Amino acid sequence: MDKKAEIEKIVSWCEKKKKESGRIYIIERNPFADSISWTSRFVFIEIDKPKESANKSSLVYDSTTKQLWEFINNSWRRVDVGFI
Repeated sequence: MDKKAEIEKIVSWCEKKKKESGRIYIIERNPFADSISWTSRFVFIEIDKPKESANKSSLVYDSTTKQLWEFINNSWRRVDVGFI
């Protein structure tokens, strides 16, 4: 699977979880750690939790922009095909 497809798969999962829960933000164990190698360092995926208060070792999903974020070199960076 290419990286763009992997990102789309994670985004789709996050959207599904958000709709199912009905909560403001969600913290879930990362179900992709074994199947998508670059996500193995993230124990949790935090959905719609503000980056300012999110765990820096989590993968963060922002549903307003439909983007994944990771903390690298003391700042939050968008997960992109070119930066994985």
